[in-house]
Amino acid sequence: MDIQVFLNNYREAFGDKVDLPIVFWYSEQPVNPVDKIGGCLFKCMKEVRAGQTVSLSVETIGCGGGKFYTGFTEMPERIPGFVSLKEKYKQTPEGVSEFLEELQVPRAKMNYLNFARMDKVESFDNLEGILFLATPDMLSGLATWAFFDNNSEDAVTSLFGSGCCSVVTQAIIENARGGKRTFIGFFDPSVRPYFEPDILSFMIPMSRFKEMYDTMRSSCLFDTHAWGKIKERLNKR
Repeated sequence: MDIQVFLNNYREAFGDKVDLPIVFWYSEQPVNPVDKIGGCLFKCMKEVRAGQTVSLSVETIGCGGGKFYTGFTEMPERIPGFVSLKEKYKQTPEGVSEFLEELQVPRAKMNYLNFARMDKVESFDNLEGILFLATPDMLSGLATWAFFDNNSEDAVTSLFGSGCCSVVTQAIIENARGGKRTFIGFFDPSVRPYFEPDILSFMIPMSRFKEMYDTMRSSCLFDTHAWGKIKERLNKR
């Protein structure tokens, strides 16, 4: 797999006006450490989208849930009550605990979580996932591409969880099982203020991307009338 080949295909498929994909990976040493982020860790996405690599750690992620879902800490005791009674995202704290017990968030094996725009890395080595910041039109293409060679009912999924859970946690879990699921996210109201109103996340874990890399040009994203009309609209944004 080649980064530049994929980026050329991506631009040909979606046009030059869409965001480039964002990649993320763990490392022992930071690529570009940042100051502590108060609140949602996705506040750093503005810098990442502009081309800056960002390295986060347990010290720089200010959100307790963010530290937990990225694997840097055990679950804070207050999380079930906070998610249920404060945020009102689950009916009861027990419901949150049941969800987390089923999820089994893996602990990070390295000290830093790095985010970078795809054109800022040299290879796919050691990456955990590919994050697309997608409008509905983009989601149409991304989801159809994911369905192209996969008839499983969970080829494209949307699961309960915070923004960092739907992106980072699910990628780590899926890679560990060698899975084929992709994930639509950013339905969490807490993450939405940091992105445009028409943006959702589409995350492809590397375990699945390694297959999808080879199917892109065979899918509807190339040489079809229907997608051609959508691409034309994307280029008018």
